[in-house]
Amino acid sequence: MRIMGLDYGSKTVGVAICDPLGLTAQGIEIIRRKSEGKLRQTLARIEELIAEYQVESIVLGFPKNMNNTIGDRAEKSLEFKEMLEKRTGLAVFMWDERLTTVEANRTMIEADIRRENRYKYVDELAAVFILQGYLDSLQHEKQ
Repeated sequence: MRIMGLDYGSKTVGVAICDPLGLTAQGIEIIRRKSEGKLRQTLARIEELIAEYQVESIVLGFPKNMNNTIGDRAEKSLEFKEMLEKRTGLAVFMWDERLTTVEANRTMIEADIRRENRYKYVDELAAVFILQGYLDSLQHEKQ
């Protein structure tokens, strides 16, 4: 069962896919667009990846505020969720992504990736953390 993880941002979408057993998440790519509202090509690329990896469901990062309220970014993520469900026909699960970008940056610092190069990977790595958190929760539920 393949699951896709997405880190939806204003101009990028980080993409991760789990292994066929649903145990580990791997970063695939970052989809970039010129402006926030230009989603047609982004959605088309996500559909291509869904077909290529035979994805059965999607986990989308839900950027809640630190006080657990829903702000502007979270509202936009919910709108993106609806678009994904309508366009792909797959179930889309929201996953709390608070601090995933911080964790991604910390991981890259520990890996000694230069500051000017981190932006190239941060969204993809955040998608990995989102998906891995979801996969770990599924494993925990089975125990």
